[in-house]
Amino acid sequence: MTGAQRSLWLGVGLLLVALAVLLLGAGVGSTGFDSVLNARHDPVAWQILWDIRLPRTLGAWMAGGLLGLAGAVAQGLFRNPLADPFLLGSASGAALGVALALALFGTSPFATQWLVRLGLTGAAFAGAVLGVVLTLALAKGVQHTLRLLLAGVIVGVVLGAARDLVTIAAPDILQAMQGFTLGSTGFVGWPACGVMAGMLFASVLIASSLGRVLDGLALGEATAISLGLPLAAVRMALVAVLAMATGAAVAQTGLIAFVGLAAPHLVRSIVKTTHGRLVVLSAMMGGLLLMAADVLARWVIAPQELPVGVLTAVLGGSYLLWLMHRRRQPGSVL
Repeated sequence: MTGAQRSLWLGVGLLLVALAVLLLGAGVGSTGFDSVLNARHDPVAWQILWDIRLPRTLGAWMAGGLLGLAGAVAQGLFRNPLADPFLLGSASGAALGVALALALFGTSPFATQWLVRLGLTGAAFAGAVLGVVLTLALAKGVQHTLRLLLAGVIVGVVLGAARDLVTIAAPDILQAMQGFTLGSTGFVGWPACGVMAGMLFASVLIASSLGRVLDGLALGEATAISLGLPLAAVRMALVAVLAMATGAAVAQTGLIAFVGLAAPHLVRSIVKTTHGRLVVLSAMMGGLLLMAADVLARWVIAPQELPVGVLTAVLGGSYLLWLMHRRRQPGSVL
């Protein structure tokens, strides 16, 4: 079986499993499967199913898809299997944007007017974009991958410190900030699903079309240049996709760790393929991982819930530790 055929079968399998988990997610909640069974005859049960469970489960798949795609792009762009979607300061920027929005609500009449229109999700997306823009400014563009990586780390630390200062100055927002940093899909509705669906479609379209360039970068920058690839323009496009996908996911679900890091590794452990197919399969794998984690977070201690970000960190971290142990060889990164 060729790599293309294996990729196709893997994609079909991921879609089928995702559909099964989606149906399972429709029945998991504080009222159990009663809402599904009584949905036709009970308006309240129908509202729980249609307005809460389905958009939440589907939104988890889309957010995970955005993070999985961003992880594949980041690992290909930086040629580092440990790269994750938050390397360019987007996570710290989003957290700072949410902290500022929470701190300014009710304290400044002027701030309240425009913050109400912007909303917390808009503030998070704006903060994520700001983090990436600061990283690009500090790195003086995208010409040097290592400088871009180091700039992202620095911007992440600085913006994280700024967020902590805002939290110290307004301690009443601590609980809300904790919910954002732990990650949650509980507030995802149909409008958020629509936004993430549009972002996911555009990100997949652009990233998959640049798969050949990522294949060239995997051979080294000198080889990529010798192949005539326009590295500066392509890097900028990849950074834009990375920022767009990460910002959209973080704005709707908060900071969810390890999905973007683990999804490409899981795909590569199953099938060896080109980056054009890898970004698509990583998006599908990331969506399945986060959707399954969301259903599990609702089920483990029902009727209460676990923060989905905590669950993905535990499961994803355990998987990566096992992967490092299994591939422990001289000269290997993972």
